[in-house]
Amino acid sequence: MTSELTLSGVNWKGRQAVAYTALYRKFRPATFEEVKGQDHIVTTLRNQVKADRIGHAYLFTGTRGTGKTSVAKIFARAVNCEAPVNGSPCGVCAACQSIGAGTSMNVVEIDAASNNGVDNIREIIDEVSYSPAEGKYKVYIIDEVHMLSTGAFNALLKTLEEPPSYAIFILATTEVHKIPITILSRCQRYDFRRMSIDTLAGRLREVTEAEGVMIEEKALRYLAKAADGSMRDGLSLLDQCIAFHMDEELTFDKVLDVLGAVDTAVFSQMVRTILKSDVAGTISLLEDIISQGRELSQFVLDLTWYLRNLLLLKTSLSVDDAVQVKAMEDILEVSADNLARLKEEAEEVDENRLLRWIRVLSELTGQLRYSGNKRVLTEIALIKLCRPQMETDTAALTDRVRSVEEKIEQGIVVRSGAEGGGTGSDLTGTAGKGDTGVTAARPPLPKATPEEVKEVIRQFPAIRQSTEGLMKTSLKAAQLSVSEAGELVIGIPDGYDTDYFIRYPEHVTALEDILEESVGRHVKVLVVPVKNEREFEAHYPDISEFIHMNLTEEE
Repeated sequence: MTSELTLSGVNWKGRQAVAYTALYRKFRPATFEEVKGQDHIVTTLRNQVKADRIGHAYLFTGTRGTGKTSVAKIFARAVNCEAPVNGSPCGVCAACQSIGAGTSMNVVEIDAASNNGVDNIREIIDEVSYSPAEGKYKVYIIDEVHMLSTGAFNALLKTLEEPPSYAIFILATTEVHKIPITILSRCQRYDFRRMSIDTLAGRLREVTEAEGVMIEEKALRYLAKAADGSMRDGLSLLDQCIAFHMDEELTFDKVLDVLGAVDTAVFSQMVRTILKSDVAGTISLLEDIISQGRELSQFVLDLTWYLRNLLLLKTSLSVDDAVQVKAMEDILEVSADNLARLKEEAEEVDENRLLRWIRVLSELTGQLRYSGNKRVLTEIALIKLCRPQMETDTAALTDRVRSVEEKIEQGIVVRSGAEGGGTGSDLTGTAGKGDTGVTAARPPLPKATPEEVKEVIRQFPAIRQSTEGLMKTSLKAAQLSVSEAGELVIGIPDGYDTDYFIRYPEHVTALEDILEESVGRHVKVLVVPVKNEREFEAHYPDISEFIHMNLTEEE
């Protein structure tokens, strides 16, 4: 009887070692029927095999782990198969067996990342001149073909243009934009799609059943989501979880522990503390996440994804269309409990604030990749979300104005941060040490007279230079005048620039605040779309000396 000993992941049966095979290799598809999520490509290739209309050059492009190399190997077996079944390799003939075992001379797989020189391609060209000793075709699979040098591409070009009848080239790449157009024009291009969560979850379920692993449905779908459209990534993550919790049922919490991820409920709690501008509560939550050993980069990515779901749901709820709302709920792919929580939060936050949060976290994601102190950067970003007054761009200014309006609606008296020793930018400052506990709102400024509005027009080039971002750009071609009611009339060419003000009235409010700080008077702003200068002059003929002011960057 042969003894069996397990040591360091290798099963020793007597003196013969059987190494463990990773799941993504063990369950690599061997026929077209086993390929998941790429039906549009599989159907085309099978029809070509059945009709014997084989091309000489193929380009497989798509994100990692979507099946490019697997389909290329299946196609190589199918074209050489002695008895293909419905365009798919039979798997039992000598050609299928040798190609599957990697011993066939008819299929050559090349990694262009490490063999990207002219000499490597010339070796292929020399080999192509010899017909196959057995089988119908010689198939050359060049993986990561975008890594080839310019000289290598030039050497490959002539062979791709006029190859022997028995030669097939399959080029696989994740960065198709780096391939010369001369190569692209000589290949049949097939774009591999990112796989849906349902497709990934279905395949992972098949694998766990074959491996005899018990796993919760919730954990299965989370793994499918974390795979981000890549079957190989999904199987690798599953392999990692199985190895960590050997001979145990994989629950949702166990998967979170292995991947260093955070439960969705924490994101909901984080959003609610940020909405309250509770800096201490937000940092405390982050402290809990760090103490649990969670990865900060993954946390920021997941929080950004959560805000994305919140934004999609918010935009669908703003439309009175039950069908659209239901369709958006299907896209989100969240549980009923999480969906109810998202709807509650969507009622409390607006789209512009969510867009600013997503922008801040997206910038943070890029910074964390190269940072040695991820915690400090994450804390600063969360404080920015709670305190928009720390930023000076238009989106942050809009958020600050909105925060003041909410406090006023709740009956909270708001004072300028300049009082009591605060900074001028602190619109929601609290009482200082010398305060009596009652804060006084800043008295409204007197309305500007028409003559004062004319003075604002004279100063407007300098005022515009003090603005930033889209507001500065939108005012570039502004024409200015004074209405009979004493308003500052700003004529802007009809298009994106006028949409910035007309579709978003809060931007007009922000401009009025800037004018107040500049001239010490309340200036009512009226933005009107115009097609040309004459149209504006026809409506406001009394202030002709100001009509042709075109604010350019030089001014």
